[in-house]
Amino acid sequence: MGEVEVHALRGVNLDIRKGDFIAILGKSGSGKSTFMNILGCLDVPTHGNYLLDGIDVSSLTKDQLANLRNKKIGFVFQSFNLLSRTTSLENVQLPLMYNQKISSKEMLNRSITALESVGLSDRSEHLPNQLSGGEQQRVAIARSLVNDPVVILADEPTGNLDTKTSLEVMAIFQDLNRRGITVVIVTHEADIASFTKRNVTFRDGRIIRSVEVETTRDAKEELALMPVSKMEDDL
Repeated sequence: MGEVEVHALRGVNLDIRKGDFIAILGKSGSGKSTFMNILGCLDVPTHGNYLLDGIDVSSLTKDQLANLRNKKIGFVFQSFNLLSRTTSLENVQLPLMYNQKISSKEMLNRSITALESVGLSDRSEHLPNQLSGGEQQRVAIARSLVNDPVVILADEPTGNLDTKTSLEVMAIFQDLNRRGITVVIVTHEADIASFTKRNVTFRDGRIIRSVEVETTRDAKEELALMPVSKMEDDL
């Protein structure tokens, strides 16, 4: 920042194993966003090395980084980042359009399968404004899956959602993780972090805690225990 050098991260050392489900925690300014940007190959570290699936990203060009992001990383954002005039199916297809080796038929089949995996096969032709917030987030998750990434990075994926919808989203992440997909989420909510396997806490650019979650909560079980609202009873 001008003449002032800000160390967003200081000596961070972390291994994320295949099949991990990790929550990144910390207050604003703790370094977690910079850390996620490096994980997602949006930034490269000033010093040190970051290996993604065995590839050292520090020496890659911008085009190589973009190609790596598209092939190996699935992104899920708090604000969904869906194209407003594009159907659910078309939104899911977007990452595949950068892969010239995939045929139109395979692109369609992959996108349909991704939507089915998040329970939205019947909403494939709907525009974002015809979907609830939870459904939009599920489309975003399907989009993150379509390229068969080695890791899904989710930035506050439940930040704009109510309790029930947050549980539904976490249930999807838990299902994906049980299938062997590595998931890393940023959250301010300790409640949401308790659905993951490991919590990593940042403060002042350093990791101050990395602990296994002793008893991971099951989102599907908690959804089943939620009371049915009066409106749902009337329906």
